[in-house]
Amino acid sequence: MQDSLSPWQAHLTLAEHSIIIYALSVAGLALFAFFVKSWTSRNEVTSRYRGGIYAGMAITGIAFLSYVLLVVEFAIGYQRRGNMWIPNANALLSWAPRYFDWTVTVPLLIIELLAVATLAGAAARRLRVIGVGAAFLMISTGYIGGVVVDSGTKMGALWLWGIISGIFMVILYVLIVYIVVKGRRDLAGTEAAATLRNAGMLLVVTWLAYPVIFGLQGWGHGGAIITWMQVILSIADIIAKVGFGTMIHKIAKIRSSQDVTLGVDTLPEAVWVSSEKLSDGVAPQMRWSEAHAEHDARH
Repeated sequence: MQDSLSPWQAHLTLAEHSIIIYALSVAGLALFAFFVKSWTSRNEVTSRYRGGIYAGMAITGIAFLSYVLLVVEFAIGYQRRGNMWIPNANALLSWAPRYFDWTVTVPLLIIELLAVATLAGAAARRLRVIGVGAAFLMISTGYIGGVVVDSGTKMGALWLWGIISGIFMVILYVLIVYIVVKGRRDLAGTEAAATLRNAGMLLVVTWLAYPVIFGLQGWGHGGAIITWMQVILSIADIIAKVGFGTMIHKIAKIRSSQDVTLGVDTLPEAVWVSSEKLSDGVAPQMRWSEAHAEHDARH
């Protein structure tokens, strides 16, 4: 089977180089902005759902660092000669860090989704193990075919490892659909159910961009195609991490307000979503010993 040219081996025009730098920089800044937003608003949800917020922070924090590395390596991985940018030995690292990022963040996306879903106990733990394992294997097998085997130049390896990676992707899709369907049934009639459905759909649709880009590596030799690959991956990362994280945060706030209203949990701050107040702040009840000690101190 005919060999291919790795994306990091393509020559770029001045315009293509500028567009890629722009896409990488914007994606990195968007991820950092969402990390800061998540950090400052982590106490807007009850402890039951806070794990999803922390997972989202880890995702965008790791992704931001990977984009910093991508920008740096892209800047030093190409040398300008006339009206073209020519890749050097460092150009590989203008692509490989994406796989490092995904190996950690894709499993965390599953953890983030499960944190606000309706599964609990052994069922949640079982699906978490399956989801994290499948996500890790999906990315790592893709990395083997796309980067490791002969620096991603062998079409046979791209096909073989792409199919293997695709099998794990199907497993993840089935898991996501199951989580969303069960959540919609358990949360029927609430805004949380609709948002959970939208979050699942967003993840499923956005993830389709990654195998498409992986496939383009098999025949995309020109700088224009490489530019589109970098731009689409940057957009997909923003949607899959920032857009998805925003929906998860909304679900966590809605479910927190429901728990506070029903009296099964407390949250000192009022819960607001889109300037609409969903519940008042409710302080945790003091333990009897603490209340008794405070009474004695006053008297």
